[in-house]
Amino acid sequence: MLKNKILSVICILFVVSCNESTNVSVKSDDEKTIYSMGHMLGSRSSELGLNTAEKKVMAKGFKDAVLGSKPAVKVADHTKNISTFVRSRTSKSQEKIAKVEKDSSKNFLAKMAKEKGAETTKSGLIYIPIKEGKGEMPKLESKVKVHYHGTLVDGTVFDSSVDRKSPASFPLMGVVACWKEGLQKIKVGGKAKLICPSEIAYGNRGAPPKIKPGATLVFEVELLEILKK
Repeated sequence: MLKNKILSVICILFVVSCNESTNVSVKSDDEKTIYSMGHMLGSRSSELGLNTAEKKVMAKGFKDAVLGSKPAVKVADHTKNISTFVRSRTSKSQEKIAKVEKDSSKNFLAKMAKEKGAETTKSGLIYIPIKEGKGEMPKLESKVKVHYHGTLVDGTVFDSSVDRKSPASFPLMGVVACWKEGLQKIKVGGKAKLICPSEIAYGNRGAPPKIKPGATLVFEVELLEILKK
């Protein structure tokens, strides 16, 4: 996974560094596919938090390898440092992004906590009932079937079984803390909004590329069924 992250960043930096890249044709189906691959790789390029000079150095290393130019350094002597470097830079970059996300979510969380029927728990979960169910409530060891619609605080949809028209089934033990807690408050047939601060969602790591580090998430969840083991 770490190797893929490194390759992704290097690839996009190389493309960006080539002056000719802005004039490359993107017309055929293959070209469009290749362009899309590059665009997807580029979405990960911010994770290392490299400055402009560092991007140029990395791009030079990739370009020299592709073109068969003589390396500027003895590469074998430095590859052992790559994993440590990437972990360190990724962590710092995530912390930076997470702080911005958390700060920008404060007003939203305060507003949601004042919604009619809202309950804020010790964990920070804001639970807002939408429809009262009539069945049982699941336990932590339960397996459930739900319909859900997940958005960021700005309303951007990042995942939705509702949009896919296909309910999701999973053991409650296997989901983020926000869902573990929130779903145990819903009776079968009921529906609720779960406002999940990052601490009980994906934390400072996020779930790139759709969910940034430190992101607050909003779910509308309908409990359709508690499945038998």
